[in-house]
Amino acid sequence: MKTLFLIADGMGDWPIDALDGKTPLQAARTPHMDALARRGAMGLCRTVPEGMPPGSDVANMSLLGFDPAHLHTGRGPIEAAAQGIDAGPDDLIWRLNVVTLDGLHPGDHMRDYSSGHIATAESHKLIHRLQAELGDDRFRFVPGIQYRHLLIEKNGAKGPGATTDIRPPHDITDQPVDKDLESFAGYPELFELVRKAADILNGEDNPTKANSIWPWGQGRPLHLPDFAATFGCKGAVVTAVDLVRGLGKAAGMATPEVVDVTGLLDTNYEGKVEAALDFLTSGGDFVFVHLEAPDECGHAGNIADKIESIERFDARVVAPIVAALGAEARYLIACDHLTPIAIRTHASDPVPFLYAGPDTLEEKTGVVFNEAACTASGLVLETGHELLPWVLAR
Repeated sequence: MKTLFLIADGMGDWPIDALDGKTPLQAARTPHMDALARRGAMGLCRTVPEGMPPGSDVANMSLLGFDPAHLHTGRGPIEAAAQGIDAGPDDLIWRLNVVTLDGLHPGDHMRDYSSGHIATAESHKLIHRLQAELGDDRFRFVPGIQYRHLLIEKNGAKGPGATTDIRPPHDITDQPVDKDLESFAGYPELFELVRKAADILNGEDNPTKANSIWPWGQGRPLHLPDFAATFGCKGAVVTAVDLVRGLGKAAGMATPEVVDVTGLLDTNYEGKVEAALDFLTSGGDFVFVHLEAPDECGHAGNIADKIESIERFDARVVAPIVAALGAEARYLIACDHLTPIAIRTHASDPVPFLYAGPDTLEEKTGVVFNEAACTASGLVLETGHELLPWVLAR
């Protein structure tokens, strides 16, 4: 039986006064998810274990059936897995954003964690320059996608970097960075690298908004159990972001390339759907289709765009996949975490989910898919990595 996890990153939210107390999911037109809800089951799932940060790395690892409390090593290592980075067991792999800061002094603020959603080609020029001017036997700059890059620190897991606590830049938009500067100061070699990078990026020959680097989410290389051996099915991950692709690759899953995927509202929805269906028709059993746009809209605090991203997910991902596969497939629709407009970052609340399959064909009237309906169902899975086995066992 074909099983699909359709994940709208950050889709869940809190009631918003400007929407008369509705969430963006409640305000959005989602006829195709609602149709599944009328013959499905809804509930809540806690994708972020207690005490862990509510990031997409932790939450998507849970949704793929792996326990982050035991397997997660950091965000950087997951993205390194996506690129097939060769790193030693004691190397420290940092996620590296190119960001927009007021500066690197007390009282300065984080203004943009994405440098205006810098284009990949433009950011690659910056990363290649940083590697040429600052890279050495200890620190290596590795280009990624858009604002998301990597910094590999040789044998760094044995040094102070392993315990350096730098906050994710998307958590501190328009907030002072004093706390992080104190953390950087505890690792002078890394802070010096950041300062030198800022000097380079603030030169007149850089036309982008990127004026600093921000290393965070560090850890040793990631190792996950094989997905097929663990769950008995051949799986694939379809996504625009290295973070989720890295989880798939680390678990031995297929990760088909889709052209023109951006992680934003203008992504190639049809290409993602085609890649998912091609995998299933060529012998695959399970596809994890990930859409990043609702999360980015939540970080931007843009209500209208978040509603639009949810409606596009419903119309251009859910609708064509269900039309192609029909009622004989199993569908799990969820977000990995909430990205509430009110806080413009992630929340660790349990996420709403919808399941529909051949075992849930009884039509119910007046049912819609949203946070309130999932809460009212009374179904709660407290351990996120048990959601996939729960679906496969039905």
